[in-house]
Amino acid sequence: MADAAPDAPVLGATKKVKLDVGAFAVGFHGPLVHQSVRAEQAARRRGTAATKTRAMVSGGSAKPWRQKGTGRARAGSSRSPLWTGGGVVFGPQPRSYTFKVNRKEQRAALRSALSLHAQRGSIAVVDPSTFAAPKTSQAMDLLDDWGQPRPTLVALAPEESAAALSFRNLARVSVLVHENVGVADLVGAASLVLSQAALDALTARAGGVKED
Repeated sequence: MADAAPDAPVLGATKKVKLDVGAFAVGFHGPLVHQSVRAEQAARRRGTAATKTRAMVSGGSAKPWRQKGTGRARAGSSRSPLWTGGGVVFGPQPRSYTFKVNRKEQRAALRSALSLHAQRGSIAVVDPSTFAAPKTSQAMDLLDDWGQPRPTLVALAPEESAAALSFRNLARVSVLVHENVGVADLVGAASLVLSQAALDALTARAGGVKED
């Protein structure tokens, strides 16, 4: 574990923001991150795939032909899975793919993902107040000056709409409200941009404790 969390630069300014040690300076726990990512991706699955069993297929109530004497194989119903247009055996049915991950494990995985960005220096803070109105070129200049690779995840507070509208049209840039940011989003991003409000919210979710 690192002694202190690194600083995060503020885009478009010379100052830096000190990151929380408890949330941004822990070791990477691969198994917990993998479990949390699987849980988040599973929860996003709609689970609506369905096939018809032989009981659901229409028709087939009468025996297609008599049992003996035709020279053909015996058949009792055209709903049989052996027939074209018949029912499906063991096909998918609507279901939920979600599974539970303990809250402590979720927080540990979130700390791991945040700390990985802090260790790589791929995290920065943006001041949403500099966006008086949505301006994509301003957002592009900030990211270009920073020079970090994409895809980039931008996490903002719900009320910071001008900044959100400025970043959302950029290629390979995703904009999310901090409440919707998960471990899978953090792991899938090569760089991370946060507003101060989003930084505080993620730090609180991760269970970080600030240094005195």
